[in-house]
Amino acid sequence: MSVAVVKHPFVEALVSGGRALPAAPASWLNQRRAAALERANALSVPTTRNEEWRFTDLAPLTRLRVAAPAVAAGAVDVAPYVVPEAVARLVFVDGVPVPALNARCALPTGVMVGTLAAGLKTHATAIENHLARHAGFEQQLFAALNTAWLRDGAFVHISKNVALAEPLHILNIATREDTAACPRCLIVAESGAQCTIIEDYVTATGDAYFNNAVTEIVVAPNAQVRHVRAQRESLNAVHIATCAVSLAKDAAYISQSIAFGARLSRYNLDIVQQGEGARTEIDGLALISGKQVADTHSFMDHAFAHGRMIQLHKTIVGGEAHAVFNGKVMVREGAQLTNAAQQSRNLLLSSKARVDTKPQLEIFADDVKCAHGAAVGQLDAEQLFYLKSRGLPEAQARNLLTYAFGAEIVDRVPVKSLVAQFERAIMAQTGSGV
Repeated sequence: MSVAVVKHPFVEALVSGGRALPAAPASWLNQRRAAALERANALSVPTTRNEEWRFTDLAPLTRLRVAAPAVAAGAVDVAPYVVPEAVARLVFVDGVPVPALNARCALPTGVMVGTLAAGLKTHATAIENHLARHAGFEQQLFAALNTAWLRDGAFVHISKNVALAEPLHILNIATREDTAACPRCLIVAESGAQCTIIEDYVTATGDAYFNNAVTEIVVAPNAQVRHVRAQRESLNAVHIATCAVSLAKDAAYISQSIAFGARLSRYNLDIVQQGEGARTEIDGLALISGKQVADTHSFMDHAFAHGRMIQLHKTIVGGEAHAVFNGKVMVREGAQLTNAAQQSRNLLLSSKARVDTKPQLEIFADDVKCAHGAAVGQLDAEQLFYLKSRGLPEAQARNLLTYAFGAEIVDRVPVKSLVAQFERAIMAQTGSGV
């Protein structure tokens, strides 16, 4: 296979890591990895001249030294990140599965939680039909790099009409400086199935490293997936992630995405409606300070009639941090009776904090109900005055109002222990003068 010459040293290092991986156990997977490797060679690192990246400078990423694909480290303490409500926990350290850290209770019949390698032995058809089929890598460099590196990942399969009340926890832990990890996750909910997935990115180091994650979620007719995504990386790390969701007829996808960490983070959420009556609820919160950058891009593609979507994205930005939100809703011709609403609300805590927000509607149908809006502001002076008049010091009053702004999103997370963890993180960050 002939490929173009890679000129950027960072991409060359990552592509070389992909070349060094052993062959996959399935020929079709080797073919997809090879196609992704070819695209990774051909694509360039996005710059601020690219419209989709014009607010986000990738310089912190390109300055990283990237090691070969990581080998899982030794003992890692997962206790701070345990979710007691979870019926199963699947752990990856620096992108590598570590079975010794997994935990599970008795799973109902029809629920598969494990690695892709294990899933290929029991659900080969489902994996072949969906893996690297929804997160397109033809024009997306980082999705291409992830797919080229694909050797294993998380796999969840919920069989037809199985309703799993307890959440499943996929825990990704970064431990080593100057390493690149490419976490991969495939979630398939068959017709009538229901589940809650916690996708968690945490760190055991304060060093610089790179996480390049791709998640694909397939929701069959009348199925429902609740997806809680937490990004709590090192403040020196770079975190770039893609989540691609496919919704069949009358399917539902409900998402809460919480981002606290990383020097530079980018989250691309792409949802495609593949049948009538699909329902989507998207909540997002980015809480950043210092010189952090948090960039969220979402794309909701209404391709069939009777689709419903509601989205609320919030940012809390302090110091010299920079938050970006670009939310695009497309209603295609024939997608009549679509009902979509999108809101971007942003709180600036300092004079040097910055927010760029761009909600978008592209409508090609004539019988729809769609709305969007954006607001950027500071803490309300009257609310501050009220709290101070009741005896609260100004700093405490500011922290309380900041916390309340973010709690609207956090309180919707359907897992109590995670809500408590997020609340502590918000209080710690606001209390430190974010």
